[in-house]
Amino acid sequence: MLEQTWHRFRATWPQPERRRATVVAAAALAAGIMTAGALAPTAACAVSGPNAVQRGLNALLHSDGAPAALASVQDRAGRTRTFTAGVGDLATGSEVPRDGQVRIGSNTKTFTAVVVLQLVAEGRIGLDTPVDCYLPGLVRGEGIDGRRITVRQLLQQTSGLPNYSDHLGDDVRYFEPRELLGIALEHPADFAPGTAWKYSNTNYVLAGLIIQKVTGRPLAEEIDRRVIRRIGLRHTYFPAPGDATIREPHPEGYYRDSPGAPLRDVTQTDPSWGWAAGQLISTDSDLNRFFGALLAGRLLPAAQLAQMRTTVPAESTFGPGARYGLGLVSRPLPCGGLSWGHGGSFPGYETRGGATDDGRAVDITVSVQLSDEAARGRVDAVVEAALCH
Repeated sequence: MLEQTWHRFRATWPQPERRRATVVAAAALAAGIMTAGALAPTAACAVSGPNAVQRGLNALLHSDGAPAALASVQDRAGRTRTFTAGVGDLATGSEVPRDGQVRIGSNTKTFTAVVVLQLVAEGRIGLDTPVDCYLPGLVRGEGIDGRRITVRQLLQQTSGLPNYSDHLGDDVRYFEPRELLGIALEHPADFAPGTAWKYSNTNYVLAGLIIQKVTGRPLAEEIDRRVIRRIGLRHTYFPAPGDATIREPHPEGYYRDSPGAPLRDVTQTDPSWGWAAGQLISTDSDLNRFFGALLAGRLLPAAQLAQMRTTVPAESTFGPGARYGLGLVSRPLPCGGLSWGHGGSFPGYETRGGATDDGRAVDITVSVQLSDEAARGRVDAVVEAALCH
């Protein structure tokens, strides 16, 4: 039954942070500039305090048609407030569970990058070592050679590897990681390694395969041992193969084929196609704890954290002023300074957030995957307003 539902999605398969061709990205960037230049400062200056966050969530439901919105806000002293708006389940009319679990999509990339960088600190992986040294002969294709792609280029999205999730089609089922890589390698490189920046989930599938090769353990176990349990993320986990459910209280996740189309409940789905690039389940509060611990140096030595925070321009995907480090995105705040995070888009859920070096953190989720940059920009504006006040 799940398969039949997803087959109706046709070729517009939703993906973690999937992006369109250059001409569409340019149009989206224009919309993003409008959002950051007008909406973000207006939201930041108009209101302050907890009621502003609640009003921001209510506005998101009205503007983007999401059934539910959730938020967690952490101040400099570590105090946390959680917020909800809307309806948790359209079929039953149930309330939105406070700090409910959601599929966090591409936020998973930051977890994967942290594990790679921990292994760099242990001397088991070299950032500027070719991929072929860990996965000999595996990465070959038209314009693609693992002997010329480094681990750093994977984490920074500068490898030129094509994005496998642009070519998945309608088939929603369990995928092995090497199968995902194989799909990517059927297509030519986007550019020579190190010559440009372009977001590709394939980079993180390869990073996950390197983790498994170096440690001899499944990626899920390494993320759990090295990150989740280490900093006490009690509501974060990597779903086991075949697990299409969400364990704890959660809002149902919805998807629409086009603006104005009916919403479809897509909460239960096999997330394996996201793997190291987008498979984790978590909560807004756990994500705040994770990014706060990361920036505070609790997950990485200073040298590796500095490498992670060394960025290149990434405006084409993440909006004006955004820069991409090693699985970590920086964005300028309208009140000054930077926020650090990632964001995630997965069928049923859109998660946006950020944390600052002084301990502030905000994460917001809406229960529908947003289809355009303007909608994502509206969520970002609420995040920025909360961080700035």
